Amino acid sequence: MKLADRIERMEESKTILMARLTRELRAQGKDVITLSLGDLDFNTPDYIKQAAHKAIDDNYSHYPPVEGYTDLLDAIIEKFYHQTGFRYNHKNILVSNGAKHTLANVILALINPGDEVILPVPYWVTYNELINLAGGEQVYLRTGLEQDFKITAQQLEQAITERTKLIMLNNPGNPTGAVYSREELEQIAQVIARHKNVMVISDEVYDELVFDGEFVSLGVFPDIRDQLILVNGVSKTYAMTGWRVGFMAAPEWLTAACKKLQGQMTSGVNAIAQKAAAAALAGGEEIIKQRREMLRRRRDVIVQLLHKIEGVKFMPTRGSFYIFPDFSSYLGRSNGDKIIETTTDLALYLLETANVALVAGEAFGAQGFMRLSFAVDEDIIVKAMARVREALERL
Repeated sequence: MKLADRIERMEESKTILMARLTRELRAQGKDVITLSLGDLDFNTPDYIKQAAHKAIDDNYSHYPPVEGYTDLLDAIIEKFYHQTGFRYNHKNILVSNGAKHTLANVILALINPGDEVILPVPYWVTYNELINLAGGEQVYLRTGLEQDFKITAQQLEQAITERTKLIMLNNPGNPTGAVYSREELEQIAQVIARHKNVMVISDEVYDELVFDGEFVSLGVFPDIRDQLILVNGVSKTYAMTGWRVGFMAAPEWLTAACKKLQGQMTSGVNAIAQKAAAAALAGGEEIIKQRREMLRRRRDVIVQLLHKIEGVKFMPTRGSFYIFPDFSSYLGRSNGDKIIETTTDLALYLLETANVALVAGEAFGAQGFMRLSFAVDEDIIVKAMARVREALERL
């Protein structure tokens, strides 16, 4: 039997692939350090776990509403109000099984085959594949170190055509750690406001993990509110990746469409996880601050160590827990008979010889770069970077 074309066209997530290869090597007894996954080594705070225990005791064991429990919707509304100054209502909000599910709902609800989706590069791996799944056509906006991996308003204006249906923006950025300033976002919002038939997703899931300057939501600009889909979740801020709770705020007509889609595919999100997420959003400010400072220190450590690797160029991360250095000076080198032709080759070389897992830039549309996650302890970062430096010096 032949699989559906949509599955044949879809690539496996490179971050998940590296996680699988890491598990296989560890099963062989190898001491593999992974800097490939966006999964913090912090545990979910106790007050959130206690809310989950209470939900179990209170028998939240039946089907939840597709859109989410009222207390969670209220907490999400408060979060967005705090960030944007605008108070959404319940019909604007939908809770899904992680921010990835939210993005899938929106793209499948909006995009027809042939519709153009403007996608800044580097992009998070799943964006590209979800557009493919919907039959959309990507319009890539290339960025680089020289512009801090951020698109400009001029780039955006020039890319919009009569076929443009959606713009995807990720702030703070994965894999780059780039953070847009208020002035940069205002200029982008002015472009969007001139094109009323174009929608924009602002994926802001790393909003609480900004180290330098302030985080500004695209939702602060009222002229584009009818075109805007805000996407967020609890995974990164509260170390709740395994709980699978994401959410969106959008115009009512689009939220209703996504709710219809979700109702047929997954129904509502796990009831216990929803109650935990509601508790998470209602508190934890001091814990967030402490963990952000820990990540800032880890960022500083990995930056210092990257400076010691010859030929590597990079932008110090301002947000998230990733850094995206340029390793292109190592392409074309060899290790014995094997020539390192791509950063995928380089990532596999480092995995096999240094026992360190990174994600090649090709996964994000950026040949020559690699994503390093510093969501691990400082000692592990130091050990991993020493291995990487030693392995690169042998090429």
